[in-house]
Amino acid sequence: MQQISVWVRDPRIQKNDFWHAYMDYEICLHTNSLCFTKKISCVRRRYSEFVWLRQKLHANSLLMVHLPQLPPKNPFFSLNNAQQIIERMKGLQKFLEQIVQSPLLLSDSCLHLFLQSQLKVSKMEACAAGRTHYSVAQAVQRCGCLRRFHSEEDLQKDLNTSCDSDSDSSVTDPEPTSKDVTLSKAASLPVMGTIHEEMLTCSPGSP
Repeated sequence: MQQISVWVRDPRIQKNDFWHAYMDYEICLHTNSLCFTKKISCVRRRYSEFVWLRQKLHANSLLMVHLPQLPPKNPFFSLNNAQQIIERMKGLQKFLEQIVQSPLLLSDSCLHLFLQSQLKVSKMEACAAGRTHYSVAQAVQRCGCLRRFHSEEDLQKDLNTSCDSDSDSSVTDPEPTSKDVTLSKAASLPVMGTIHEEMLTCSPGSP
């Protein structure tokens, strides 16, 4: 029986410059599935990259799979509203949990690059299309795990949550600086994450 565990956690504010900021989230994956090049990985992704992933999966699956919805974009997202950020994380968590249950979607290179590489959107698109000097598997192998974990208990430690603004949804990628804003409600919030145990098959196109 193959297992895929995925977590969305640790939201952090990233600043492009004095006026523009966005939030990204840590995505941790732990699996024994043959579909994945790496069995443990952690990357950071922002909301607009989730949007990109869903668009690519929709196009590549040729409408053969009903894709789950992402949490809606909220133009009134508050930097100080803990509940809004938690609700968004829950939505992103649910989205990924449903995605990794589909054998067809698990064969999509864009999903693997999203979950297990540190490439930005333009580089992911180029790599998935074979326009880079490195393969999908090589891009994944180059990604260092930001934090190793082996259980939900490990993820419960040092859970810092931050708040986001939806004002900047571009996918430009200057080097950001990170700023953590701890929310007063963070200590009482559970770590989100579940383990899916299913018989999964991969097509030859998976990395």
